[in-house]
Amino acid sequence: MCPQNAYSLPDADAEGSFGDPACGDALTVYIKVKENYIQEISYLVFGCCASIATSSMTSVLAKGKSIDEALRITEEDVINALNGLPENKIHCSNLGVSALRNAIANYYEKTNKMEELL
Repeated sequence: MCPQNAYSLPDADAEGSFGDPACGDALTVYIKVKENYIQEISYLVFGCCASIATSSMTSVLAKGKSIDEALRITEEDVINALNGLPENKIHCSNLGVSALRNAIANYYEKTNKMEELL
C-alpha cells in the first residue's frame, strides 16, 4: 500500500502533533471538519516506514468518520488494519492515534467545544 493523505492542509480547521522522543519520529495531523464529521484529513510525518504506514492508516480510518467515531480509533485498530506490525514497531501505532486525538482536541479548543471532549 502506498501512503495516503500525506500532504499539508493549509486551510485545516485544526491540527495536532505528536512525537516519540525515544526514536525521533514526529507527526502532525491536519483535519477539516464539517457537521461534526472529518471531511478531510492529512498528515506530515518524519520517521521510519512503520511510522509512515501507521500515520497513513490512521488517516484512512478517520476520514469520513464523526468526531466521536474518530476518538474511538485505537492503536490496536491501526495495527489490525495493517495486518500487524513487527513487535519492535508496535509503538509506532501510538503516533497516529495520539496526533489525531490532539488534532481533535485542537478543533474543540478552536470551536469552544472543549466540554464535549471531557
